[in-house]
Amino acid sequence: MVRNTKNLHNFIKAHEIWIFLICAPISSAIFVYGIQLHLIPGRLYMQGRFFVLFFLLMALVWFTKGNRGLKDLFSPMFIWKVPLKWYIFTFFFASLIACLTLYLKALYLDIDFANFTVKYGAFGNLKLAFNVIFFALVSEVVWVSFAVRQLSKSMNPFFASQIVGVTWALWWIPIVMFNVGVIENIPIIALIINMMGAAGMCAFVYEYTKSGICVWILQFMLNFSCIIFPVTPSADVRTYWAFSIIYFLVMLGLMYFVLRSNTTQKLKLPGNEISN
Repeated sequence: MVRNTKNLHNFIKAHEIWIFLICAPISSAIFVYGIQLHLIPGRLYMQGRFFVLFFLLMALVWFTKGNRGLKDLFSPMFIWKVPLKWYIFTFFFASLIACLTLYLKALYLDIDFANFTVKYGAFGNLKLAFNVIFFALVSEVVWVSFAVRQLSKSMNPFFASQIVGVTWALWWIPIVMFNVGVIENIPIIALIINMMGAAGMCAFVYEYTKSGICVWILQFMLNFSCIIFPVTPSADVRTYWAFSIIYFLVMLGLMYFVLRSNTTQKLKLPGNEISN
């Protein structure tokens, strides 16, 4: 019995990241199904879906690494001494992509860009603001501090982020299909593209800053931007498609032209040459 328990522990520890990436979407589907069948009280739905994901990760990390693993999981949130430009970049990036999307839409439809309605009042809704900031915090810890960091140990940050992005989207799909507590009528393929872009940008920012705070800001401003600017399916499905694709393409450009070139330069520094 002791040997079996030890073997199970070693197996889970060796495949920790993949076990989590499989279990996370399954846990979302089970939770949403439980809500639909009224097996789980509906009042737990809004925050509960995130707590289930969060506690699943906590339990897995504690089982494999103990308290040391939990401490390491939150360590990026204590890194705040990064150049000011990264705080500015993460705060405004999603809003700039939303504005670019709307500007291109205005050009394409030959309408006045100033006619688009911007809902700045969302910042004043304390309950909404709390939920957006809290959801972004869980996303940072779960998908970046854990998943991207773990996968990046065996592959480059881009591929790690795209695997995480697809899994992140799979976690959202049961919630989107339930169509409660989420932006209504999100196209599934556009959602996947959006989450791949979001995960890629998180990985990009983390690779340069190692700061969970910067990633957190990037994420809650992405969420706020989708609420403030008319780029969601509730405004126009085609605009959401455009926003998702542009966000993804900009991420690809940053990954290829900035992160890749920076990595290449590091390899070419004296003493870093790779010998054949």
